[in-house]
Amino acid sequence: MPTTMKGPAIFLAQFAGDAAPFNSLPSIAKWAAGLGYKGIQIPTWDGRLIDLEKAASSKAYCDEIKGICKDAGVEITELSTHLQGQLIAVHPAYDAQMDGFAPAKVHNNPKARQKWAVEQLKAGAKASRNLELDVTVSFSGSLAFPYLYPFPQRPAGLIEEAFKELAKRWKPILDVYEDYGVDIGYEIHPSEDVFDGATFEMFLDALGGHKRCAINYDPSHFLLQQMDYLAFIDIYHERIKAFHVKDAEFNPDGRQGVYSGYQSWLNRAGRFRSLGDGQVDFGGIFSKLAQYNYDSWAVLEWECCLKHPEDGAAEGAPFIQHHIIRVTEKAFDDFAAGREDKKLLKAMMGI
Repeated sequence: MPTTMKGPAIFLAQFAGDAAPFNSLPSIAKWAAGLGYKGIQIPTWDGRLIDLEKAASSKAYCDEIKGICKDAGVEITELSTHLQGQLIAVHPAYDAQMDGFAPAKVHNNPKARQKWAVEQLKAGAKASRNLELDVTVSFSGSLAFPYLYPFPQRPAGLIEEAFKELAKRWKPILDVYEDYGVDIGYEIHPSEDVFDGATFEMFLDALGGHKRCAINYDPSHFLLQQMDYLAFIDIYHERIKAFHVKDAEFNPDGRQGVYSGYQSWLNRAGRFRSLGDGQVDFGGIFSKLAQYNYDSWAVLEWECCLKHPEDGAAEGAPFIQHHIIRVTEKAFDDFAAGREDKKLLKAMMGI
């Protein structure tokens, strides 16, 4: 049975802050609903919005959270564990930067930081089940990304060993998600080891095709890599379980291209934009997802180098609503159909 995708929804990570209405779940949920959003995606590292450990251990607390959202006029789409997922695998070159994603008690201690992240991810599975959610979204982390460009030549086996280790770290986590009936939609993103279709396949193969290894589809990252993001849906639609609606533009010139010359976001050839201000073909994307019966949420992720976030949020809800295709249960030419007549059919074929 064809199903229309849900939305519009909004990822709260880029909007949460210390000033009202962005500093608590009740107020930010009402703010989102007031803009026309029907769902909110909650970043689990932000204690102003959710206590992840409490959500993992208390169904009553989760019922309270759901009640807060219902009273505001929205529902929770997914929990996000992006920052914790990033810490499952950290190359030493990024250690100092990544400590900011974890509590002070594990700073300067990569093993303790990873152990903390693993427990956070497991809590994400339990909390999602307590909230009656079937999907979470996250990052894979990275061990090999510093070796992206193969010069000097990579030692034989380096990439294979990296994905073997990545899968070794993630499989026990994914097994917990299997126990609770929850998928992890990995956001396929440069700086992660899983940054395009080929690397997703390598990860999935190393995991033995784990059924809970899924995709959070975000076309902005594919446009900046100059990938065919519509063909990506054709290839991987069975694994797409979440959708970040985010725009981007790529304007190469004589000075810079895909790598963007270490420039600021404002001055990069490739940069993120508010919905409708970039180059992503959302008409094509929403059509493809409808074709393959994607039935989960369309979630705005706002990251723009120019526009004010509140303006981007206000414009995002009607943009997504306009693009959601209410799928038909009828074929356009049903009126011309006739009853099956086997005699006629044989006559038409001369048999």
